[in-house]
Amino acid sequence: MMTSRLPTVLITGATSGFGRAAARRFGEMGYALILTGRRQERLAELADELSQHCAVYTYSLDVRDSEAVVDMVQQLPQEFRNIEILINNAGLALGAGVAHQSSLDDWHTMINTNITGLVNVTHSLLPILLEQPKSTIINLASIASNWCYPGAHVYGASKAFVAQFSRNLRSDYAGTPLRITSLEPGLSESEFSLVRFGGDQDKYNQIYNGTNPLQPEDIADIMLWIAEQPSHININSIEVMPTSQAWDNFKVVKS
Repeated sequence: MMTSRLPTVLITGATSGFGRAAARRFGEMGYALILTGRRQERLAELADELSQHCAVYTYSLDVRDSEAVVDMVQQLPQEFRNIEILINNAGLALGAGVAHQSSLDDWHTMINTNITGLVNVTHSLLPILLEQPKSTIINLASIASNWCYPGAHVYGASKAFVAQFSRNLRSDYAGTPLRITSLEPGLSESEFSLVRFGGDQDKYNQIYNGTNPLQPEDIADIMLWIAEQPSHININSIEVMPTSQAWDNFKVVKS
């Protein structure tokens, strides 16, 4: 295993989408990586791929389980304990139908992952981050944090929590070396959308046909840029869309 002189990055949800792209981007730059996710086989594959570039530690983790999060932090090897960058990426959307036809279980899963999971990890890592001379939290929110659209009910509300939580954390730690960013992507092509539609490839294809969506690598590049800003700069939030997407006119329903 290689050692790294660059900061240590902890990435949740590193087994797909933005998280996996971030692991590759930071890893290729030589950052030490702590990669978490629920699919151990994918974590192992990433570790094999990236260990030639950097030090990698993986931990199978469900962020919704607060005790498991605490255990993970307590079990970190000494060489990975000085975490300077936290990327709260674990999250999901389930369903896109009208609210009263949606699954209550899906609603609870989104709340427990997008809100509770993010809070669990952040609370456990704050003491470590605050010990560092420069530290960064990047919280993956969404354009749904700021803009409403049909079918976004609980998903959008959960991401609005992420954006507001980021701002409130920044208020708590003004004047400290801890920076907090809400990163808010728009239309992005990844496994995220396939999960949202329950694995329905046709629905997935309909979303992206004729568009040029953001790719996970685009978001990973932005994460790296945020993390590498000089220590006196805090990027409060970034809302990013592909050029094939923009704000829609307010909807008017005629009777």
